Amino acid sequence: MLIDQVLPEYDEREYHQIEIRANRRQVYQTARSIDFSDSIIIRTLFRLRGLPPTSTNLDGLLQVGFLLVQEIPHEEFVLGLVGKFWTLRAQILELDAVQYSEFNQRGYAKLAWNFAIQESAPGVVRLSTETRIVCTDDHSKLRFKVYWFLIGRFSGLTRREMLRSVKRKIEAKERLSNRSKSVL
Repeated sequence: MLIDQVLPEYDEREYHQIEIRANRRQVYQTARSIDFSDSIIIRTLFRLRGLPPTSTNLDGLLQVGFLLVQEIPHEEFVLGLVGKFWTLRAQILELDAVQYSEFNQRGYAKLAWNFAIQESAPGVVRLSTETRIVCTDDHSKLRFKVYWFLIGRFSGLTRREMLRSVKRKIEAKERLSNRSKSVL
């Protein structure tokens, strides 16, 4: 997986998955383009973190400091972010993919977050998301652990809701398609 290349060693990790009756292309395109603003959970948790309302899709995340680090279309994409997440403003650094991969300045945490699509059975796809964080020194690691203790559950809730949102969107589109076929 690309995330293994992007951030092979980490201090914290969070993983979630969901099964969706669809093809890889459909799941990938939906995960890559969905706007999560329909979810009150995501909107609320993003607002509490101080993220603007426009950050509920990939383009919006890229505007607040995330960067697309690597991508294999229809398989996986990895976002990256570097900052001091434990501070009120998170002190996000604006980096490009090369700067991100080489980053090791003390006092920060480096995050890699992926969405990966794998066929798990004929007509069934596993959509997973994994978040990895590595801290650049012991002091940052301690600060991040306290922060993660407080927000880790909410981060997990956000990721699980994102997966459910992708599944709901695909299933709603499928129901609509089936209805129009039955009308014809």
